[in-house]
This record gives sequence, structure tokens and C-alpha cells, in this order.
Amino acid sequence: MTLERGGGNGADGDDRGSAGGPRMRADARRNRDRLLAAARDVFVEDGAGAPLEDVARRAGVGIATLYRRFPDRPALLRQVALDVMRRSADEAAAALAEEPDAFAALARYMHRALDLRIAAVMPELVGRLQIAQDPELLAARARSVERIDQIIEGARADGSLRLDVANGDVGLLLVRLARPLPGPFPRELDNELAHRHLDLLLDGLRSGAIPAALEGPAMTFDELASMPTPGDETQPPPAEAKEAKGEHQ
Repeated sequence: MTLERGGGNGADGDDRGSAGGPRMRADARRNRDRLLAAARDVFVEDGAGAPLEDVARRAGVGIATLYRRFPDRPALLRQVALDVMRRSADEAAAALAEEPDAFAALARYMHRALDLRIAAVMPELVGRLQIAQDPELLAARARSVERIDQIIEGARADGSLRLDVANGDVGLLLVRLARPLPGPFPRELDNELAHRHLDLLLDGLRSGAIPAALEGPAMTFDELASMPTPGDETQPPPAEAKEAKGEHQ
């Protein structure tokens, strides 16, 4: 049975003490970061109502540690949202600053967003958050959107991005790619396929560019059909099956 504690104000999770006190210790900061990453993954895989014990277990801490940092579920959901939106803004800013052109910045940002599962977890959270009434969430979202818009406008301006691509297209494409595939896809394979499919989409977003070489596995329908169902270990994953077949030829 999941423990649900009430009475929290939902504002916990900053890395400073109350009333502007000292910043949290390094070990406490690591625990907080592990909990946020674990919560993100659990909510992506099992929904925002998943047991909080699963989050603590995934993070490698006790449930009491989770509740010391986040007094109730709404507080944890809010901090996961703040964390991923801040990371989104930081990744977009880094891409703008470090990539040679705007389209390269767009490609880098979208790949990093897949790695951070930003577009996978936010759809699970938005219905449980009062974003319109939360100035901190509004500011974090605005900062993220502003940075991404700068990338998109730059790519439009230099002619590398199709003029009919809206910023909402970029966000929704990430949502479609970021959700785990149904069926027996291991996490690593699912992630590789998401990046491969993103490269295909990026070629579709380019304005008159030569398609780049695709990375990640090129899976056939036969390989998809041969994927083992959950609990069935009689069939090896496609990559292992190919290797085994090659050894016997």
C-alpha cells in the first residue's frame, strides 16, 4: 500500500534551506537528484499515480528519505516538473551557445530532450499541476519556451528549417518519440530507436539539406514480430539473434 502524507505545501525541493539558509549538503543534493530522476522514470513508465515506494526503491533510498525531501506527492510532482523544465532551458541555451548553426542546435536540443525524457514525463504531470497559478512553474516554462523559440527562429532565419514548422510541432514530435514503445522493447533499444527516428524526422524538418546517415538499429517487421513478450525468455533480442545466426553460417 502506498503511503501518502498530507500537509506539505508543495514547495519543497529547492537546494537551499528555508528563509534563504545554507545550501544542502552534497550527499543530500545527490539524494534529491536521484529521487527526481527516479520519479521521472517511474512516472513515465507507470504514470504519475505510481507508488512512491517505487520511486524511493529506484533511487536507492528509503521512503523516509523521500518524504524528508518531498512531503507529499504533489510536492514531488511539482519538483519533477520544475527540474525537467529547467534542464530543458539549460540544454537549449547550451545548444545555442556551442553549436555552429541553428539547425545543429535544434538537432542537439531534441536529442538531449529525448535522453532527459522531458517530453515523456510532462504529459503525465500537467493534469496534476496548477501551472497557471504557480509563478515558479510559469517562469520555468517561459524560460524553456523562450530558449527553444530562439533556436527555431534562428533556423528559420538562416534558411535551414522549413518555414512551415511551428514551435508546437517540435514539442509534439518529441512527445510522440519520447513515450516508451509498447511491447517487449528493452529500455536501451527503445532509446536507440527513438534517436534513430528523430534523425529521420530532422531530415524532414530541413529545408533542402542532404539527409544525414542514420544511426541505431534498422529493424525489419520480422524482427519486430520476433520480439519476446514480457516473461518469455525463449527468444533472444534481435541483435543477439543476428549474432547467433552469423556464428552458425
